[in-house]
Parts: sequence; C-alpha cells; structure tokens
Amino acid sequence: MNARSTKQPGFTLIDLVIAIAVLAIGASAFLILMNYSTRNSIDPMMREQAQAIARSYLEEALLNPFCDPDISTDCAATCTVSPCGSPSCSSLETSGGLPDRPNFDDICDYDSINDTSGPVDRDGTPLSPAILGAYNVKVNVVDTGVTLNGLNSNNGQVVRVDVIVTNDNLSDLNVTVSGYKANY
Repeated sequence: MNARSTKQPGFTLIDLVIAIAVLAIGASAFLILMNYSTRNSIDPMMREQAQAIARSYLEEALLNPFCDPDISTDCAATCTVSPCGSPSCSSLETSGGLPDRPNFDDICDYDSINDTSGPVDRDGTPLSPAILGAYNVKVNVVDTGVTLNGLNSNNGQVVRVDVIVTNDNLSDLNVTVSGYKANY
C-alpha cells in the first residue's frame, strides 16, 4: 500500500491562507464599523443637550411681557410699527452698557443675547457640567416681517424668537428653536 494513495481529511496550505484572509477582512470591517458607530454615538447626546439649552432660553424669553413695562402703558396702542425697534415700546436693560439679563423685563431685551462662552442661567451663572461651555447661544427677536394667523409684526402684534445653539467641537451641530409671542 502506497502512502501517497491514501487521502487524509484536512486543510491544505492554500485553504488555510484563504480562510485567514477572509477572517482578516471580516474582522477589519467589523472594527471599522465599531469605530464609526462609537465615534458618532456622541452626536445624538450633544444634539439633545443643544435642544434642551435652546428650549430653556426660549422658554425664559417667552415668559416675559411683550412690551417693556418701564416705557409703555398701553402697548397695543403705542407699539404699532416695530415692538423692539421703536423707543416708545422697548428699551434694552443694560448695566454699564452691557446687557443686564437679570433685569430683562420684556421679550425684546433678549435680542441682545450672544453667549459664546457657554450657556448661563438668568443670573449669569454658567450651567454645569463644564462640558456645556463648548455650546454657543444666540437669541434673535424678529419684529419685522413676521406673520402668525393674521397677526403681523409690522403692526406690533407678534414677534418671533429664534434661539440658535452651536457647538465648538461639532461644526455641523446647529440647533434652532423658534417661538412666537403675541401682543395681547
């Protein structure tokens, strides 16, 4: 009996090299997928944080009166053109020439907010945790060209508040939340 004529079950060297190559390609594809998903899993959390910050600023602004109580006694009759642009309707609450947020007493005062060093509460205290310092908050109160269900900002009836939140670490993160305040 010849030793060459008996076939033994097993793998040849070529089978082994092909199996290792297929496993290596599969493992590297899996590792690339894991790296991509881990790197991008932080984005939804940061987007949710940005939305929460924006909603907080918007709620604070909308809770204030439409017209400045220090200036206008009859807001509906006085503010017939531009609630935020007319000196007879609103004045910016400042302290030493800078916006003084704790004294903001009407919606138009919020048009000056541009917190580029992180979100702060109404008293100016930075929100914690410290990682929130990478967020930038800008508030725009639009009082011209806004319409809402027949109300017109050009008649002093409505304004739109836009809160824009960005993040220094994510260039594509740009969250905008808007709300309306009517003169009633």
